[in-house]
Amino acid sequence: MAHGYLIAFLLSFGPTVSNSFARFAYALVLPAMREDLVLDWSSAGGLNTANAFGYLAGAVLARLAVARVGNRALFAIGMVVTSLALFATGLTRDLGGLAAARVASGVGGALVFVCGGALSGNVFPGRSERATTTIAIYFAGGGIGLILCGVAVPLLLQSAGDSAWPLAWQAMGATALAMTVASLWAAARIDEPGAAPGSARWRLAPFLPQFLAYVCFGLGYIGYMTFVIAWVRINGGGTGLVILVWVVLGAATLAAPAIWAGPCERWRGGRPLAAVMAVLAAGAALPMASVHPVAMLASAALFGASMFSAPSAVSSLIKHSLPKPAWGSAMATFTVAFAASQIAGPVATGWVADRFGSLAPGLTASAAVLGLGALLALAQPDRRGAPG
Repeated sequence: MAHGYLIAFLLSFGPTVSNSFARFAYALVLPAMREDLVLDWSSAGGLNTANAFGYLAGAVLARLAVARVGNRALFAIGMVVTSLALFATGLTRDLGGLAAARVASGVGGALVFVCGGALSGNVFPGRSERATTTIAIYFAGGGIGLILCGVAVPLLLQSAGDSAWPLAWQAMGATALAMTVASLWAAARIDEPGAAPGSARWRLAPFLPQFLAYVCFGLGYIGYMTFVIAWVRINGGGTGLVILVWVVLGAATLAAPAIWAGPCERWRGGRPLAAVMAVLAAGAALPMASVHPVAMLASAALFGASMFSAPSAVSSLIKHSLPKPAWGSAMATFTVAFAASQIAGPVATGWVADRFGSLAPGLTASAAVLGLGALLALAQPDRRGAPG
């Protein structure tokens, strides 16, 4: 059993690389990149939109190729591509080259996140009751990565200056390559998840409120995760506060499974996702109400405790409402919609910031979209026992 949990832990380097390094660490490096490259907010947001566009392409690719290629092979390809793309981000100052590297990291990151999630539930193929634990261990890798980046990147930029931002990407790329070796060793020891017999047909219409709420999640959360550190810096926050905010965010992510596992399992209909998004909206709105360090840390705690729980709430609804053969198709559909919506989030927030001369309106809009998603999710009826 200990060997199996070790495999799940090493596999969790996947979300560390695909999410914490390739997507979320951009918020930590963004202030230095913006200063050194003289970027406006729209261009800065556009680089994270490029990553989201790649994620959408990767999610579609995973959906089309997994039946033929397999989860393990796609996971391996994704880890290698993402690691190399991270390193390449630190090798150019050209905006086009940076955008290309961000797209590549998004494609690879989606392959890692989707296929690694499938593998994590099959660490103990004969003991399905342990799948919840191994899946939780897998997604906890995102929190580990947030903490690592939250300490290392600000200290590097403080000591070496804004012009040293390429070193941050190179360091993340080198670390990701080392993690790739460990995670591929783990993936090779997990049986390829088999397809359940039966029909995978299902209808989207009965799940439309949850679907639209998940679109709001993609639009709203990415604006916060792209610009929150820039907001801290603009309002006089130093390196110490930046580190604390990111470490609290990561630690709260680690605690999230314990907080939300019960509600996602017991609550009916769209209530789990509605609760998650209400907490996210509160966390996103707090920095608009106050820039005091206590408010910023509370914001990070609320956001971190709920960010990775939105996909869990969607997965829970699908697993309780549809037959097992339909799970993969349904999750892929929701994932593609989420990936598409998060493309617009960063550039829209940046455009609003440029138009009004402040990040505040864009971040306020992100919080409002998350609140709208909570209301939409409440309209999702319970589908347990209903035909797909």
